[in-house]
Amino acid sequence: MRPRRRSNIRLALYLLTLVLIVGYLVNRQRGTVFNDTTEDLTYEEDLGTYAQTPATRQGEKAFVVASQKKDDVDWLYDHFPDWTKYRYIVDDPKAELTVPSNKGRESMVYLTFIIDHYDDLPDYILFLHPTRYQWHNDDPDYDGLMVLRNFQVPYLEKEGYVNLRCAWQLGCPNEIKPYEDDPREKQQQGHAGNSYFHAFKEIFGEEREVPHEVGVSCCAQFALTRDKVHEIPKEEYVRLREWLAKTPLSDAISGRVMEYSWHTTCLPNISTYVCYAE
Repeated sequence: MRPRRRSNIRLALYLLTLVLIVGYLVNRQRGTVFNDTTEDLTYEEDLGTYAQTPATRQGEKAFVVASQKKDDVDWLYDHFPDWTKYRYIVDDPKAELTVPSNKGRESMVYLTFIIDHYDDLPDYILFLHPTRYQWHNDDPDYDGLMVLRNFQVPYLEKEGYVNLRCAWQLGCPNEIKPYEDDPREKQQQGHAGNSYFHAFKEIFGEEREVPHEVGVSCCAQFALTRDKVHEIPKEEYVRLREWLAKTPLSDAISGRVMEYSWHTTCLPNISTYVCYAE
């Protein structure tokens, strides 16, 4: 009995050792970042998914958030501690970050940030709406957290401009036809309509031809690199903000004009498949 008992104890010890080794290797595999991968990955225990963190050149990353006082933006601070936050509060003139004129919806915030930080911009900038759940978030649950978790900073570094919405519904392929739209009908639906034609001339000058078709995935949430921002002189952004402040168009229409203007000099031709895949 004693030899058999010793054999059973020895077998149990071997099995226990094997279980411990396998458990160690599995846990190590989860937390390892391999040197030959193209992007750094961290395991998110709370979500059970992999989330990309730094870009390849380890540049500064920032969220620029257009918000009102009532908006809850804690989720951005809770889940993205490695991103610098610039929260603008448009309806509080005493806020640390605000706008000179509360017009044009989120566009006034975006332009103000670019103008004020033109000479010291972060390397990667995401321009965002404040709340986590929004109908236009490109996620089955409309969850902005998942949209940002899936955002690929190396892809932004390669392209310079990335729309946070890949879906073509609402905006693509040709939401606005400046030469054909009935301005009364479109403005009632909240579209820029023929107002885009006149606004385009005011913004870009009479010498520049108005495009016959304009399309981009809605809804004014996108990312830019510092280098892409710098392709346009600071004076152009100042001129855009002056137009936004002075235009007699309603906020809904002027904001929509800007929504369909951001990409005119920044957006590469890209398929929906590539947008989701990369």
